[in-house]
Amino acid sequence: MGLFDKLRGELIDIIEWIDDTRNTLVWRFPRYQNEIKQGAQLIVRPGQLAVFVLQGKVADVFEPGTHTLNTQNLPILSTLAGWKYGFNSPFKSEVYFVSTRQIIDLKWGTPNPIMLRDPEFGPIRLRAFGTYALKAVEPKALLTELVGTDGVVEADEVTELLRSIITTAFADMLAEKQVAALDLAAHYREFSEELRKYVQERVDDEYGLEIPQLFIVNISLPEAVEKALDTRTSMGVIGDMGKFQQYSLGEAMRESGAHGGGGEGLGLGMGVAMAGRMMSTPGIGFGAPMMGGPPAPPPPPAWHIAVNGQTQGPYSPEQIQQGIAAGRVTGKTLLWAPQLSGWLAAEQIPDWTPYFQRAVPPPPPPPLN
Repeated sequence: MGLFDKLRGELIDIIEWIDDTRNTLVWRFPRYQNEIKQGAQLIVRPGQLAVFVLQGKVADVFEPGTHTLNTQNLPILSTLAGWKYGFNSPFKSEVYFVSTRQIIDLKWGTPNPIMLRDPEFGPIRLRAFGTYALKAVEPKALLTELVGTDGVVEADEVTELLRSIITTAFADMLAEKQVAALDLAAHYREFSEELRKYVQERVDDEYGLEIPQLFIVNISLPEAVEKALDTRTSMGVIGDMGKFQQYSLGEAMRESGAHGGGGEGLGLGMGVAMAGRMMSTPGIGFGAPMMGGPPAPPPPPAWHIAVNGQTQGPYSPEQIQQGIAAGRVTGKTLLWAPQLSGWLAAEQIPDWTPYFQRAVPPPPPPPLN
């Protein structure tokens, strides 16, 4: 301690905190040997509280304003120090400034997925994240439970604790509400306020903090479940699979004819046709027969088309008929099915020969005499 500091220590103090940060909760006023003079000026700015601590005990609390320190406005400190007739000599006390303004845009999230039993999907895992605001409202509880002897306490030092409290409260709330996962997005605003109240109940009395704002930004499912939902939604949009299959084949053949390939572009029809057969084939998909019921009829032959050295298909007989009617499948188009030994022109296959035979008129009648 230099001479200048000692001389300054003999002068009347001005005790204040000019906060140049946005996330400091508590700041301790630095004072040589914690000595404060009679008549010292205490300046508490808006958004602050000043707390005097003597020998580990919280004494007087000052709200915003300018205060001249004496026995009249330090009643608890005077009692603790045993000054019966006032004090004229320096007294030792720690002064803590507590920020009472909101610290906003703090983040929370579930570090690990939360396991739940969904009424529609069964056991699932959910993740969530959001934002919240923090505010100190009870300095005595804050100093006792969180600050201790620290000179500075930043919001970051308590956010880990708060994130754990929010995550636990979030899991408890979802278990209590029992809302289906697909309906959670419709309740974000309602659940945000409910979650804020859950958290507030756990921090106000114990830590002297308030959560004035808390928002759920997103609740997400695992990636595999989201992909399955996308597939399910796509199937619902398609609707009648049979009609869509016929439409896709016609469009594919039309595109093929436009390019002169006689069959290019049939890939889309191939995939849809295969999906349709899987849904109606015994033992596959949703068309499987019930146990003990009559056996399902065998599936129709699956036909393949050779186009520019590539195989397109499989297609049902109905689809091949549509292609012949539209002129996209001709007698020279090469076809193959499991019952054939190799590729054959459509007009050479007994199943399709009648479609390409031209009717020959009978011989004309003999001339009349």
